[in-house]
Amino acid sequence: MSAVSSSNTAFALELFRTLSQADSVGNIFISPLSISSALAMVYLGAKGVTAAQMAQALSFSSGEGVHADFQKLNADINSPSASYILKLANRLYGENTAHFLPDFLEATQKYYQADLKTVDFIGAPEACRAAINSWVEQQTENKIKDLLKPGTVDTDTRLALVNAVYFKGNWKNPFKEANTKEMPFKIKQNETVPVQMMYQRKKLPYNYIADHDLQILELPYVGEELSMFILLPKESSDGSGPLLKLEKELTQERLNEWTDR
Repeated sequence: MSAVSSSNTAFALELFRTLSQADSVGNIFISPLSISSALAMVYLGAKGVTAAQMAQALSFSSGEGVHADFQKLNADINSPSASYILKLANRLYGENTAHFLPDFLEATQKYYQADLKTVDFIGAPEACRAAINSWVEQQTENKIKDLLKPGTVDTDTRLALVNAVYFKGNWKNPFKEANTKEMPFKIKQNETVPVQMMYQRKKLPYNYIADHDLQILELPYVGEELSMFILLPKESSDGSGPLLKLEKELTQERLNEWTDR
């Protein structure tokens, strides 16, 4: 695992922990790599105390070639594969009357393949928002629409750093559509909703962690280069929140150990 992959995982877990504490009721769906990629481009233009604080928040160790590592990671992610589609796209949208340092623009292009698109934030912020959303939609095969909600850019916006991730893969062990059936899905201690659940009976990579009463299932994609991991803590009869315990105690080392075949 490269230094930047390690940093990204540490940041992802910390971010997830922070968000789950802030929003204890709702579901959370995030792409930590998108966030760390965009913030790494910001970090590229930061100096002094700001740079030091960003490095700390993003778990970057100071003085390392963070951006060269990101360049390699981006290249690895975007390298063509016969068994899946995975791509990461970055772009800068800058106010056309603002002056950005050429060194910064050259570096974002070199390390993040992010070109600068000049737009009129001052005169037409809504049109700029629509243009950014349209680019993201295009990069994600029309899956992510309206990334930026109304009001997220305005006449004071000078620079928007945008990242889009797209993935499409087929399961190594596909779920048969005929086996999908309606089953109860528990959303709270005493509340369930009926949902369409996929079903298969198969021998798959699995782990049980007794300390956390935790089941871990690996669902590999075709080619087995990539997998989805599902972590399911057993619900306690007293409702004492095993998920909260897991969220608090999840570390990179534990995750690596638990998902090691």
